[in-house]
Amino acid sequence: MVTLVWLSNREGDSIVMVILTVVRGLVFATFVWCAFVALGSWAVRTRQINPFSWIGQTIRKLTDPTLKPVEQWLLKRGSNPQNAGWWVLGIGTIGGIIVVSLTNWVLVQAVRMASAGASGPRGVIRLVVASAGRLIIIALMVRVIGSWFGKGRFTKWMRPAYVLTDWIVGPLRKIVPPFGMFDISPLVAYFLLEWVVLPLLMNAI
Repeated sequence: MVTLVWLSNREGDSIVMVILTVVRGLVFATFVWCAFVALGSWAVRTRQINPFSWIGQTIRKLTDPTLKPVEQWLLKRGSNPQNAGWWVLGIGTIGGIIVVSLTNWVLVQAVRMASAGASGPRGVIRLVVASAGRLIIIALMVRVIGSWFGKGRFTKWMRPAYVLTDWIVGPLRKIVPPFGMFDISPLVAYFLLEWVVLPLLMNAI
């Protein structure tokens, strides 16, 4: 998680920490619920708890509204609907991590923009360069992860990642040899941007 090193105002610190605490609390509550749904449905399905007892019936009444949509989604994909509980837990966990990380990122960007505005044109330029660099680095990560799942430039949601990164990956591909069956030029581009290009630009501005 990104450290909130850009916060310099105590009042801003307090507001950010309150927001993050609330979001983390909601995410934790969601995780606990998802864990209850997963374990409860597993216990009833495997008859660790009698499905016809009042406990089993109560668990089913509580968990069905969460499980049913996931079961239907799994059926449409040809997957086993009995795994719906574990899918709920996985989605809740990963979704919670994404929500907390995204909230933290948005707050950091808000503080950065406020700080950049107070620092004059140089601060604004540094913010633009840093944000553009981050965006390209994220696009490189999406491109690499997408390639692991066989998703290339002709996949609709992958096109932006290729548009943003072809200018650096293309030339590197001519220089960097493949590692066996794997094209490592996007990874080389990632480290080049992260460790060389962005630090040099930020120091030069």
